[in-house]
Amino acid sequence: MNSKHFPPKYLAPEYNCPRCGVFASQAWFAAHTASHMTIPDLEVSFCTHCKRFSLWVAKSLIFPDNSGLELPNEDLPEDILRDYSEAASIVQKSPRGAAALLRLAIQKLCAFLGGTGDNINADIAMLVEKGLSIKIQQALDIVRVIGNDAVHPGTIDLKDDAETASKLFGLINLIADAMISQPKHVDEMYKALPLAMLKGIEERDRRKPS
Repeated sequence: MNSKHFPPKYLAPEYNCPRCGVFASQAWFAAHTASHMTIPDLEVSFCTHCKRFSLWVAKSLIFPDNSGLELPNEDLPEDILRDYSEAASIVQKSPRGAAALLRLAIQKLCAFLGGTGDNINADIAMLVEKGLSIKIQQALDIVRVIGNDAVHPGTIDLKDDAETASKLFGLINLIADAMISQPKHVDEMYKALPLAMLKGIEERDRRKPS
């Protein structure tokens, strides 16, 4: 799983740069015309690591459009990777749209993990019955509830809350790491054990208790 990620935030002194991805100090400047007139609502952040600029209009990041989010877990299915990337490209402009896309990604992920894909709430309940950890269940429900409220009238208003929407991306990666990447890693290492040892383990597990 990716290390802790701090998405860009207006006037924040440090965060993960949207240009290089490194957690670094940010310097802020007002934008000016060639005649040194201040341009209203246009500001520039400067990454002290990569020495590149990002543009903010009316307190929202407009360039680059990836919002400095952590990269998606590479083990996610291709269609979910596309949803993740699309959500990342609009999270600053439309936090509600990004949250709705991530809810769709969770629905597809639940189907990938053995659910029907028809009812995300029922699929999460099914995964819990199969032993899903409480923290992963909570992560799934956070994305489900916030994403659902982004689509339908609810109690969570994401209209201008890109920070909350941005945190959902980390939850997607956390879920993917626990449910896909870690089992994959263990399976690969287990299959790499010497054949004689694998047979010994199988014979042990076939023995009946005395």
